Parts: sequence; C-alpha cells; structure tokens
Amino acid sequence: MKANRITLVTLAVSDLARARSYYEALGWIAEEAQAGVCFFDMGGMKFGLYDKAGLAEDLGRPIESLGTGAMSLAQNFATEAEVDAAYDAALAAGGTACKPPVKVFWGGYSGTVADPDGHVWEYAMNPFWVLDDEGKLA
Repeated sequence: MKANRITLVTLAVSDLARARSYYEALGWIAEEAQAGVCFFDMGGMKFGLYDKAGLAEDLGRPIESLGTGAMSLAQNFATEAEVDAAYDAALAAGGTACKPPVKVFWGGYSGTVADPDGHVWEYAMNPFWVLDDEGKLA
C-alpha cells in the first residue's frame, strides 16, 4: 500500500461555470468535464470542481454539511514577488482578499485569498522549502 499521497482534491462549488472560469482566469486548464464536475491536471494528481448538490449526493452527506473555509489550500513560490503576483491575479480573477501577503513569524511570506465559493488559498514563499524548476517541492 502506498502511503502519504493525495491523488484528488475536490471542492464543492455552488456555480460550476463561475468556479471553472475563476480557475481558468488564473491560467489553469480544465482537461476534462462532465455534467456537474470538471478536473484540472496537477502534475500527478487531479483538482476537481464539483457541483455542491452533486458532491453531497455522491458523498452521502447532507448539502448543509459541506461548508467552506475550515481548511486551506496552498501554492508555494520561490520569491515574494511571485507571491504578490499570484495574490494579485487571484483578486483580478474574482477572489476575495482575506489577508494580504506579509512577512510571517516563521520566516516566510504569505497571504490568503478566498475563491468565489469561499475556499481559502494561501500564496506563500517558504525559505525552508526548495522548489524545483516546475514549482514542485524538491
């Protein structure tokens, strides 16, 4: 059994077309779509957007139990300037500012933006993590 890996992250969204447009405005390319769901390739894993009602049914959970903002997703960058650019791009695409990028107590630099459905993304530069040429943790 392979441990410590994630192959798919799926977010519940209230308006799939709006959510897809937001991520595409950030430069993401939807590689496959079906009624109520679309997926983006993440270089060895997938990122999905799923109509909230459909995801609730698929999970066997009441729709009211599918909240947002109780966790965060993150993208790490090599420089503070790249963090600022990603943060600004997320706002320009329709995201909502949570916290502007600032130097943080642990030695890095980060800020947070909520997507149109309230899912929080952190854009960060962590001086203790090395990124390869593709932006993956080395």
